[in-house]
Amino acid sequence: MMPVIAYSQYTITAIIRSQLTKEVLSGAVIAIPQYKITVQTDSLGKVTIHNIPKGEVEVYFSFVGYALKKKEFVFPAKKLVEVYEIELEPGAGELEEVIISTTRNNKNIDLIPTRVEAITKEEMDEKSAMSPGNIKMLLNESTGITTQQTSAVSGSADIRIQGLDGRYTQLLKDGMPLYNGFSGGLSIMQIPPLDLKQVEFIKGSASTLYGGGAIAGLVNLISKTPGNKKELSVLLNGTSAKGADASIFYGERFKKTGLTVYGAYNYNAAYDPSSSGFSAIPETKRITLNPKLFYYPNNNTTCSIGINLTTENRFGGDMKVLELGADSVHQYYEKNNSTRLSSQLNIEYKINKDNRIQLKNTIGSFNRKIILPTSGFYGQQLSSFSEVNYTNTRKKMEWITGINFYTDKLTPQDTSKMNYNLNTAGVFIQNTYKPLQWVTLETGLRTDINSDGTKDNSKGLFLLPSINTLFTFNKKWSSRIGGGMGYKMPSPFNEEAEEKGYQNILPINANSINAEKSYGLHADITYKIKEGENVFSINQLFFYTNVNTPLILQGNKFASANGYLDTKGMETNIRMNFDELNFYIGYTLADVKQHYNSTVSAQPLTPENRINFDVAYEKENCYRVGFEAFYTGTQLLSDGSTGKDYLMLGFLFQKMWKNIDVFINAENFTDRRQSRWDAIYTGTITHPVFKDIYTSLEGAVVNAGVKIKL
Repeated sequence: MMPVIAYSQYTITAIIRSQLTKEVLSGAVIAIPQYKITVQTDSLGKVTIHNIPKGEVEVYFSFVGYALKKKEFVFPAKKLVEVYEIELEPGAGELEEVIISTTRNNKNIDLIPTRVEAITKEEMDEKSAMSPGNIKMLLNESTGITTQQTSAVSGSADIRIQGLDGRYTQLLKDGMPLYNGFSGGLSIMQIPPLDLKQVEFIKGSASTLYGGGAIAGLVNLISKTPGNKKELSVLLNGTSAKGADASIFYGERFKKTGLTVYGAYNYNAAYDPSSSGFSAIPETKRITLNPKLFYYPNNNTTCSIGINLTTENRFGGDMKVLELGADSVHQYYEKNNSTRLSSQLNIEYKINKDNRIQLKNTIGSFNRKIILPTSGFYGQQLSSFSEVNYTNTRKKMEWITGINFYTDKLTPQDTSKMNYNLNTAGVFIQNTYKPLQWVTLETGLRTDINSDGTKDNSKGLFLLPSINTLFTFNKKWSSRIGGGMGYKMPSPFNEEAEEKGYQNILPINANSINAEKSYGLHADITYKIKEGENVFSINQLFFYTNVNTPLILQGNKFASANGYLDTKGMETNIRMNFDELNFYIGYTLADVKQHYNSTVSAQPLTPENRINFDVAYEKENCYRVGFEAFYTGTQLLSDGSTGKDYLMLGFLFQKMWKNIDVFINAENFTDRRQSRWDAIYTGTITHPVFKDIYTSLEGAVVNAGVKIKL
């Protein structure tokens, strides 16, 4: 489509986009040196300059990571054109410009006091080739983040940030909690990456904007939006672990409407590479459909509504049962049948260049049936989230304020009494102020009121302050220091209950169990230099989080621990870009301790040391070669033993043409798996007792496929 500059006489209005991705560029700079005018685009990539004198004018358009563009205009204009687009080309040797939406202000990642990390579009393209079926690998390969498998035979898993249990992490889709509570245990295994353009992480408390539950942090999955250029991608993939994936994404914007549609079918036969007798990967059949409609009534308004549907059947356990059926010896199995249906509504209206209002809503239904040989659990979760937020942006100050309302209700459909009901109303305000050129201060406060059916509702009232500061000392050095408070209302949805399949677990006695309260601190420093086409950056982070009276499962009953849990440590991230060659090294030290009943012990299933290394060579639009290595140190297991340390290696080759990519990826090709050095269960094959799963069970897996782009 042609560039967008709309102008009436003596006025220029511009919408700035990336030539490569067609995304609008928020914060792009428009300068007219001869009149000493410099302005920036808003969150919609738009800017208007008034009162331009008659005559010829040279206008310069620039954005970090893009080449400078100059255009000449003559006023008054011979032809009246309301809107043109200006497209900027990526600049050689520049780091990819990253715009963050999790903080609700759509700003450059380098300008935000909150410490945010992102997996960007190019990396998402690589990860979708490595693991087309779900985002587990994508998350597990990020510094400071691990995925903990919660079933030895069904493959369910949870997210851990900086060593804290998965229940302390919020998983969002476009800023909305679609995967919380009961539905969280299968979430990362059911979310495919093809329709995602970016994944954003906040590690540590993120309570001001998203609620107290984000004690460890949050993961926000950002969906693709339609561009002026049609996007149609078809991905076909097969694996050596008896898996197959077929998915399609379509996106296109028309004049005042737009559409994205994602559909996928994922299949895996039961797979047991170690001949242990139990499935390392369960038999899985999953269908996903996510259509979303966009409406643009004018340049200031964007509306979207979408539906997310996922149906999945998982059947794992004794391979003889899976293949031939149960007999007197072979009896153990786990079935997980689930249906997830949710809506997404988003309306954003720009009042003027300084003010914006946004409305978001999601309603979700999640049905899950867990079937074991002698018992089962069948529950239906109905949840909702609604929010209205308002943003006021000035030259040195920005305000974000809003209200949101969460509901989460689990109704058992069997004879169990595992009822759960929580309603939360929250009010938040956040101010970002830049008193000096090198200092940006962000302060926030949130008030939440929770109702869970207890007699004492005062137990559900929380005030959550936060503060983050960005120091930009010069072009090379910057630092972020901050912290905040959080909380977690008593909830039965955690890793321990998931491991037990919610079997015979008593409902929470909310009158006798207090909410978990937390505070967290972090500090980092970044050094980045650029010499021509070469870029080097290093970031060093230190963190600490304390969780008071954490919820624990004792037998089949929940209780508040007498004491606290804390995690402290550091992350080191080093990136190097040399022409087409890219290096990344990450190190995580997480010292997680349980301080219960005046004794101190390490938290099980939490490795203290992790190292990840990635090197890739890419000839643009030609081919990509990548190699990765992941080292995980020893870790305490729940039975008191120690899990072995291990090193995993992976390799990717991808060949690109104009309309087709082919790829082959080898994960863990040295076949590091727990079953090679440790049994995964004790007892008999008829009545197995599964041990902690702390590393891969499937071992070496090679996948290959084709991606068609039309």
